[in-house]
Amino acid sequence: MTFLRNVILILVGLVLAQNAPAQSSFYLKDGDRVVFYGDSITDQRLYTTFVESFVLTRFPQMKVDFIHSGWGGDRVTGGGGGPVELRLGRDVVAYRPTVVTIMLGMNDGRYRAFDQQIFDAYSTGYEKIVRMLRTALPSVRMTLIQPSPYDDVTREPGFEGGYNAVLVRYGQFVKELARRESLDAADLNTPVTAALEKARAADSTLAQRIVPDRVHPAAPGHLLMAGALLKAWNAPALVSSVAIDAAAPQVVQAENSTVTDLQAAGSISWTQADSSLPMPLDMKDPVWALALRSSDFVDTLNRQMLMVTGLKEAEYALLVDGEEAGIFSQDALAQGINLAALPNPMTGQAAAVHALTLKHNNIHFARWRQVQLPLESDALVQAPVALGALDSLEVELVQRQRALAQPRPHRFELRPRNVK
Repeated sequence: MTFLRNVILILVGLVLAQNAPAQSSFYLKDGDRVVFYGDSITDQRLYTTFVESFVLTRFPQMKVDFIHSGWGGDRVTGGGGGPVELRLGRDVVAYRPTVVTIMLGMNDGRYRAFDQQIFDAYSTGYEKIVRMLRTALPSVRMTLIQPSPYDDVTREPGFEGGYNAVLVRYGQFVKELARRESLDAADLNTPVTAALEKARAADSTLAQRIVPDRVHPAAPGHLLMAGALLKAWNAPALVSSVAIDAAAPQVVQAENSTVTDLQAAGSISWTQADSSLPMPLDMKDPVWALALRSSDFVDTLNRQMLMVTGLKEAEYALLVDGEEAGIFSQDALAQGINLAALPNPMTGQAAAVHALTLKHNNIHFARWRQVQLPLESDALVQAPVALGALDSLEVELVQRQRALAQPRPHRFELRPRNVK
């Protein structure tokens, strides 16, 4: 029996090693300041805030600042916020970022079939942006984002070939420019388009709600875009991975986690302190659920795995801090369950962190677009006071956000269903 159990434990370790990739070298570093620059899709403050919350919860000890600088209607020449020279100087360079992402192109193609003259203006203008940023910020790291998709999948294209094919062509230029200039690139078009195709096959009506107006994704579509950017930045899939042999009882593996006080007397219980939090996902919302089922976001970016072997009963309730997270069969627990897909205190904590992410970004937006810019020519004595107060408010929110992102230990229990 001892030999057989040792063989099983070795196999469990091999399965977990395959299913939980090692933490990789992530693109962002402690002390980075990221500015997201782009048009209305960036201005929605959705893929950007998902990226921020992911970084904060996956790397809670790392301090990275995030600044939103999207403006609806922008092209490579600028737009409603002024010409590109003004936009870059005021809304990017002024923050002295170490990392800048650029996503432009949706408006530049003019929502029509490919036109060489329009494309030439785009490529020339994009190259100018890169030169200007390199001149003003010689050590900045740039990620050039290939334009997100125009939804020609869930609805018929407006003309032969469709507008997304134009954006794909623009994206190929962006990718080549990044290669030529030794910059980084991220493709937000291909994976979202693929997800739309899978979603359409599953539910053609519901799939249209992922990008409701064909241009601006809803929150689930933005999550997929955030996932594409995070993968381009080599983000890790692993939140934590824990394996327990209930028959021994012993901890077989604890990756990115510490497991203590393991007890097995009818119920199996232990204290688990993960080093990261999962990304909160709204699996109850039908559009979210469809988008996630149609993508690889969970498998590639949100794995908080628990595997328990050596169980005697057929079915168990999993409780975390006394709250039921789900009912699982012995076989399911032996194969491994993903805690990140369940309602539990860890996902609840991560959701609270994301709520603070949204709040501080909204304060920054109000400061920038509703106070700083409208009043900049009025020479009001109290304007700097108001701006300073909003800055202080955002700092306080960010401090609270980072404090809340620190993981906490939790008490786990697997209780046989026939035990009250």
